[in-house]
Amino acid sequence: MIENETYHQLKEALDKFIEMMEDGFIDTDLKGNATRFNKAICEISGYPPEEFIRLSYRDYMDEENAFRVFHAFNQVYRTGIANKSFDYEMTRKDGIRRNVEISIALRKDNSGNATGFRCITRDVTLRKKAEADLATQRSHLDAIFRSVDDAIITVDHHLNVTDANEAAKTICDLPPDEPMDGFFSIRNENCNHACRDILMETVSRKTSIRNFPVKCGRKKSPTQNVSLSCAPLTDHTGHFLGAVLVIRDITRLNDLEQELKERHQFHHMIGNSTGMQSIYRLIEIISDYEATVLITGESGTGKELVAKAVHDTGVRHFKPFVTVNCSALAEHLLESELFGHVKGAFTGAIRDHFGRFQIADSGTLLLDEIGDISPAVQVKLLRVLQEKKFERVGDTKPISVDVRVIACTHQDLKEKVRCGLFREDLYYRLNVLEIKIPPLRDRMEDMPLLVTHFISRFEKKFKISMNDVSDDVFNTFMKYLWPGNIRELEHCIERAVILSQGGCITLSHIPPEIIHQAKKAYPSVKIQSANESQEILKILNQTDWNKAKAARLLGISRKTLYQKINRYRIDPLTPPNM
Repeated sequence: MIENETYHQLKEALDKFIEMMEDGFIDTDLKGNATRFNKAICEISGYPPEEFIRLSYRDYMDEENAFRVFHAFNQVYRTGIANKSFDYEMTRKDGIRRNVEISIALRKDNSGNATGFRCITRDVTLRKKAEADLATQRSHLDAIFRSVDDAIITVDHHLNVTDANEAAKTICDLPPDEPMDGFFSIRNENCNHACRDILMETVSRKTSIRNFPVKCGRKKSPTQNVSLSCAPLTDHTGHFLGAVLVIRDITRLNDLEQELKERHQFHHMIGNSTGMQSIYRLIEIISDYEATVLITGESGTGKELVAKAVHDTGVRHFKPFVTVNCSALAEHLLESELFGHVKGAFTGAIRDHFGRFQIADSGTLLLDEIGDISPAVQVKLLRVLQEKKFERVGDTKPISVDVRVIACTHQDLKEKVRCGLFREDLYYRLNVLEIKIPPLRDRMEDMPLLVTHFISRFEKKFKISMNDVSDDVFNTFMKYLWPGNIRELEHCIERAVILSQGGCITLSHIPPEIIHQAKKAYPSVKIQSANESQEILKILNQTDWNKAKAARLLGISRKTLYQKINRYRIDPLTPPNM
């Protein structure tokens, strides 16, 4: 009695569970006629319970699907093995076709004889549609992925390549049969590994890098230039998956740019004068060579900007860029700052200290004002440059480093060598590649660009919107010799922006000493209107057709000078008496 009651309780609990199922449940006889079912299958099929009980599977599907389902039932019957997740199409009572997934198992009595089938049915129409849409999208993306000329490479967070298009092999100069899989590496003697560095940077910081130009030569194009863009890859939940790298060949664009020579800005340097264009080209040429660089020029000309540009355009661009001002430290402090020291090396050395050479390992070290280092430090520095080794102060253990050294100075090192104040061997070791930066007075044609650049910078800094700069200010700037060079101009513009309070910058906003010195250095030439064209030609010939200098002498803006040259049709072949 108790066993019978327990059986009924279990059966009742099972019936409730079957009714609560979201999936359709059907028991059939061996012919496929429904003998038991839940309300979920009625909702899926659209038939009410009183109609569904009389249905066979053949009644709610077409002939083709009924044939497939028959074979599925028959296979389960013959083998006794359940058929899981079998797909077919059902036609609901309202005529709407639905995609259905069914699992079929054989039912047996206590004697082990087959009595029918038990089926679990699930409506997968939405899932099938999503899969079809996804497949279409993947097909479209794959077509784009394979057809673009840019190289596209995806990696996981371990930098293992997960996909790459055919363009990647062309741009990276790989054999057609060489697969791009496994850890990202290009076995190409011309490769500088910039792509790997930018991928590592993106994966480690999970930030995007856009349009980073690098040299990336290959056998068929040794001077190939590419633009690298890299972004993190995430799934729909924001989970980090890796990174995607896009490599665009910009060699032709760079060649056109070189031909046009109209680069007004290069890695934070401003200027389109002949001298600055030459510096831009020189930086591009030497950036990938590991030789030391000596940057010379007057104070305030922007030597550190040039050094940073050499670093940023070379193969070490994602490695440390470390600066030390050699003139700001006493000899013993500079030695410790450069090479480091061990605890107890001198009074106050309470712990070990890493020097700048060690910090800059694999990157670039800028030695600013190299002309001020003492003879003792010169000896140690020469050894590092020759042997790539040094010892920390108070230590005898050599430390090896891989550092590219760039040195800057405003002094005449040749003269210091002649006077015995600077080692000749160190001078030649530093001066493998030299970049001479012209003073501002020799590149006055860059003045409008520089003024515009600094005004824009200080507008953003002080949240001020400027109106204009008067012609008198420009004329004064063009006549002034700027002993402090770009740095002096920057401070002058900062002062003028603050004082003008968003109005027009006039002479009242310029330091009086600049105005006085400008008048003293370049007194204006008084031009008689009757022979204006002859006077302009005379001044142009005196200045070797340097229009910036000629405009200063004439007391007019360069723009006005160009207008007069065009009006009078003046050129270098114009006779003196026009």
